[in-house]
Amino acid sequence: MPTRPRRRATALAAAVATAAALGATALATVGAPAAAAAEEPLTGYEVTWGIKQSYRTYVTTFAAGTFTPADGASQAENNGAFTFVDGTGTHDSTAHTLRLGFQGSLAIESKAHGFALTLSDVRFDSGDGELTADVTRGGTTTQDVPLAEVTVTREMTDMATTLTKEAADLLGSKSYEGAQGDPLTVRKAASSPSPTGSATATATPTSSATPTATPTGSASATPSPTATGGPSPTPGEPTRPAPTADDPDAPIGAEIADGRLTWGVKKAFRAYVVGGVAQGRITVADGASQAPGNGVFTFTDAKGTYDTGADTLTAAFEGAVTFQGHRHDGAHGLDLTLTDLTATLDAGTGELTADVTSLGETTQDVVLAELTAPSAELTAKKDVITLDDVTAELTEDGANAFGRLYPAGTELDPLDLSVALTPGAGLPGGGQTGTPTATATPTATTGTTGGAGGSTGGGLTGNLASTGSDVPVGALGAAAAVTVAAGAGVVLAVRRRRTEA
Repeated sequence: MPTRPRRRATALAAAVATAAALGATALATVGAPAAAAAEEPLTGYEVTWGIKQSYRTYVTTFAAGTFTPADGASQAENNGAFTFVDGTGTHDSTAHTLRLGFQGSLAIESKAHGFALTLSDVRFDSGDGELTADVTRGGTTTQDVPLAEVTVTREMTDMATTLTKEAADLLGSKSYEGAQGDPLTVRKAASSPSPTGSATATATPTSSATPTATPTGSASATPSPTATGGPSPTPGEPTRPAPTADDPDAPIGAEIADGRLTWGVKKAFRAYVVGGVAQGRITVADGASQAPGNGVFTFTDAKGTYDTGADTLTAAFEGAVTFQGHRHDGAHGLDLTLTDLTATLDAGTGELTADVTSLGETTQDVVLAELTAPSAELTAKKDVITLDDVTAELTEDGANAFGRLYPAGTELDPLDLSVALTPGAGLPGGGQTGTPTATATPTATTGTTGGAGGSTGGGLTGNLASTGSDVPVGALGAAAAVTVAAGAGVVLAVRRRRTEA
């Protein structure tokens, strides 16, 4: 197999030294020189990894895309994990590390969101603690792209993975960098895999010893290969516990029946739009509403999926909110509409995306904010999942969408969301539903507001001063000056979340 540079040379050297120290007697028994590495050939292995469950849900639901395994690879049912087969490689009996390459390919495609890529030649190196693959996009193949860092264990089952920057680029969101991926399992296959079968086979112990990997940097690993001692866990969705009597409201992989999202974007931004600088208005439509007093917005009719066993949720909400201001010569320099707001959570963290229309140009799936829920667990009560005070932190793309008035990392208004798991479940009544036609609009000359959603007071010393020190007064004043002088308005630049194929 081709040799790749090892990124964890220091940790690997420590593992080798530990194995040599602990295993001197065993090495002497088989007559191997202490400094020599005995490379033993390996065949018939397979690796199971799901990339990341929330990503699979995104591809098959909101992106209307597909996963297509081929050449011996397979996917577990219910949009489960992927298995690559016919693994061959070597076992270093001195360092107790494995290097394996697997057969099979996986095509990931969404015509709706404009991406297509194929993973092949998947490789696992326990010494580096790394999973790599060849990646083909737009007819060009890049070899040995690092997808995940793997926390290697002796059993090599359900090993924790961390997604790399390269994986984040491939998956189309910077938020995936450093995020926890699905667990990874490497094992000896029970029998020759079938190209059309699902990844449900279990390993059968044999009379011959099966190599085990030394955890990188571990000082407690046994230096000699040991027998498996029992069948490996069934691959597929290793992180999903089955519903229990203690958790009757834990259906797996079900669809959301309804839901509500309440979010104010940012109080200072709402005040800026209707205040004395932008002298604009806020309009809601398509089922969205705004609370009185230039309050927060509510989006309704959620669609999506949830998994209370894996603590994942993806919910898209109906409704639109439009911010307009800096009117000059009959046109608005600020004209920003947010639609198709989608909240995705995986073990308490995730992101908020929206379709963003700025000055007539629409960009889909802009990641506006990174989300952190108060709890990593999703708990259903009376068939309703409720999450209050979910913190939202502005991303780079979100900062661009709001005209760079606030830098990336700025804390936005918190989110409250609730989703019904069954059609008959009642959503909590605490959300401000308001009326779908409420607007916050200043008068033509004074900057004060009127209408159901209007704020009180006006001008820079009223609305903006009352919102707190997080309002970039200098930046807002400069933006207004540019608008009046050039008539071109504030240019709101947003970047596409996904890399074009």
